[in-house]
Amino acid sequence: MRQKALRVEAILDETYGRPAWSRRLEPLDELILTVLSQHTSDVNSGRAFAELKARFSTWAQVEEAPTSMVADAIRSAGLAEIKAPRIQEILREVRQREGHHSLSRLEEMPTEEARVYLRSLKGVGPKTAACVLIFSLGRPVMPVDTHVHRVSTRLGLIPTGTTADAAHDLLQGLFPQESIYAVHINLIRHGRQVCHARNPECVGCPLLPECPFGQARLAALGLTERSKRPSNAA
Repeated sequence: MRQKALRVEAILDETYGRPAWSRRLEPLDELILTVLSQHTSDVNSGRAFAELKARFSTWAQVEEAPTSMVADAIRSAGLAEIKAPRIQEILREVRQREGHHSLSRLEEMPTEEARVYLRSLKGVGPKTAACVLIFSLGRPVMPVDTHVHRVSTRLGLIPTGTTADAAHDLLQGLFPQESIYAVHINLIRHGRQVCHARNPECVGCPLLPECPFGQARLAALGLTERSKRPSNAA
């Protein structure tokens, strides 16, 4: 399976390029953005995060504000009445533990210790913790969103029926540590551009030689075509 994973990585690199890591946000900002991103698009969560920062100049103000005001600021992310108190609870807990609204201490922790810390915060699951670790701290962890989970399952990298939570560790163990970020980004790109939840573009998919799902689907449709680079690859 490790050899197959490396072949998948190589095809993704050839198709979409090799994305390089750069810090997106400070750890606490990344955590709040990731909470906002739950069950919505990047566009909507980004808009909500920008509005939250525009209305409140500090995280202390967000923590202390009426929950209804926070919910109104993040309305574009959806589930505002759930996410607003969750964000305030996280901010309260971070302040109580750290003495201020910062998670900069995570940078000094080993990856597993930082993961445990994040997971101990109410409302922070495996994916949210992994996003903070990889995007803010550059740690070799694999967040599993809907695209990563779908593509990995269809490729046979993880068994059918594997939960997203269980998939984090399984996928992380298949790829070299230095490749985790690039693989994560490219699996998302592939899920968005080719391997859609409905009507995946199996004909012409560059990963078709490695994909039992795609091969079976084309066979059932009576179709065969040599894999090729998708025209919308970036």
